[in-house]
Amino acid sequence: MTKTSDHQALIARLNGETAKISWLELQKHYASGNVLGIAPAADLIKVAVALNQDNTPQIKTWLSDKSVFEIADQQALDWYDNNKILWALVIPPFVLVQEPEEEQETE
Repeated sequence: MTKTSDHQALIARLNGETAKISWLELQKHYASGNVLGIAPAADLIKVAVALNQDNTPQIKTWLSDKSVFEIADQQALDWYDNNKILWALVIPPFVLVQEPEEEQETE
């Protein structure tokens, strides 16, 4: 495979592994310190690819601009209390989580 097709295959695999999950089911991972939040405006798959490829400079940029962040205890409690459903993707040893875009209410 070429580098481009390897990259496309990785993206396709990660897209296929992304799923919605209840925050309640992620508690043990959060307690282990292995959950990273992804800002709503960030691309979950791009972050996963960067972690998979150990792209440290890009990850540091995202950490500094809060596109990628540690889940604060208050956020975790809010998600727990509201049984929040999140997009999640495992990139060992991390579980990446992102709040889904809110559905537009129609009148």
